[in-house]
Amino acid sequence: MNDTIQPGLETTQQFDVDDARVTRHMGDDLGVYGTPFLLRDIERVCHNLLQEHLDENQSTVGTYVNLKHLAPTLEGARVTLTAKVSAVDRRAVTFEVIVRDEVEELARAEHGRFVVEKSKLKQRLQDKAEKMRGE
Repeated sequence: MNDTIQPGLETTQQFDVDDARVTRHMGDDLGVYGTPFLLRDIERVCHNLLQEHLDENQSTVGTYVNLKHLAPTLEGARVTLTAKVSAVDRRAVTFEVIVRDEVEELARAEHGRFVVEKSKLKQRLQDKAEKMRGE
């Protein structure tokens, strides 16, 4: 893991709340930015930031999210997601995330990611698949 991953490392990205990010479970006229899609965006932004600082054989996996979805966001809105590394403990990285639309803060989250060696993860998954097949 690169030593450039330190508290304070930060990125800001903007997204449009398009149809793929909208949930319509309350009806077509009440489509809003769905929490599962917000969570996916948080994970992707944090993953991508770390990936810029890792070796080719390294990646990250999410370990937890404490997400507070505070306000609805309309389809078509522009959201700004800011993710900042708040702690690093060996290969465990913690982020503080704030998400806003044009009007207000719509979410806050704490998100944990863990740096993995892809080759070791691949072997672990193969071993598990064999166990699941009874081999």
